[in-house]
Amino acid sequence: MKQLSPLALQALVFALVSASFTTIYLVQPVLPVLQAEFGVSISRAAQTVSMVILGVALSTLVFGRLADMYPVKPFIAVGGTVVAAAGIACALTGSLDAIIALRLVQGFGIPALTTCLAAYLARNLPVERLNVVMGSYVSATVVGGLGGRLLGGWIHPPLHWRYAFVTASVMVLATAAAAVALLPAEARPAGTSDTGPGYLELMRRPDLLRTFAVGFGSLFVFGATFNYLPFYLSAPPFSADTNRITLLYLTYIVGVIIAPLSGRFSNRFGNGLTMILGSLTFAAALLLSHVPHLGVVCLSLGLACAGFFAIHAAAVGSMNRRLSSSRGRANSLYILWYYLGGSAGITVMGYGFKHFGWAGVTGSGLAMLALLLAAGVRELRSGR
Repeated sequence: MKQLSPLALQALVFALVSASFTTIYLVQPVLPVLQAEFGVSISRAAQTVSMVILGVALSTLVFGRLADMYPVKPFIAVGGTVVAAAGIACALTGSLDAIIALRLVQGFGIPALTTCLAAYLARNLPVERLNVVMGSYVSATVVGGLGGRLLGGWIHPPLHWRYAFVTASVMVLATAAAAVALLPAEARPAGTSDTGPGYLELMRRPDLLRTFAVGFGSLFVFGATFNYLPFYLSAPPFSADTNRITLLYLTYIVGVIIAPLSGRFSNRFGNGLTMILGSLTFAAALLLSHVPHLGVVCLSLGLACAGFFAIHAAAVGSMNRRLSSSRGRANSLYILWYYLGGSAGITVMGYGFKHFGWAGVTGSGLAMLALLLAAGVRELRSGR
């Protein structure tokens, strides 16, 4: 890897991953606008987010396997083209059904960028450099998630939400092209996956299933909470506009701080205790969000981010500590269940919001967090 300096490589990884995650959450702040413009239900508008998450979940294992067997640069090129083209099509179409279908296509293409890039780095970097560069990768997922929300929310008022799709598509295409052009030549893939337990064998392990369930449940609550936030805040007593709602998404940056701190806390006190504290913090945040004051809601969202990233970091740490081989497969399975949870949460809580308002979202979230709390207690008792 001599052609790129360490700083340049980190910057390239950060740019591609953050652009990819920007695409996922692009429309979240303007969901009430989409609902009004197309005259659809809240749950239907929310599918513009849940479908891209579902696409990511369904294609992650496929690209994880392909990246172990073949050079990844062609996948990055195709993925960048597909995601960007579908984004441009979203900006041009006048049908919400078409947008939802195109968002699913974008979801299918995103792992060609993110999962394949992670495989490339693992295959080509020495361990001491891999840890540093993967730090940039994780930070980029947080910044990209925040950036997508800010892009979609701030571009809409002076222009139109469609311009956000154009901007994100250009970012994805440019960063994918840069990765294909600048990433050094790849080490030859083995052609077959490494030895160790396969996907089915990993899924039969109760301890790993519990970890996958924690990943599922954490994004189930977190994704839906932030997805229905614009509808909650745009209605009385808040009646907040898109700009003000978008500003509240800045609380997401709490994850940049909490994720590494949670890792250090877990190393010292155990992943089980971290899951327990994260679940309790998240539950308190959901209850606090019912206070009809925008400042208090902002505080609750910060606590929600802290709780979520603590749970997420502890689950990943627990899983990798249990494995001596097949970590790549196990992490792919975790990502699969993680994003399935995000898609399921948006769908399930959509019905809750329709029938019970914000209480339907937080009530469903508290029920799921009770299960995550139980998983944390079990993890603590196991000494992890």
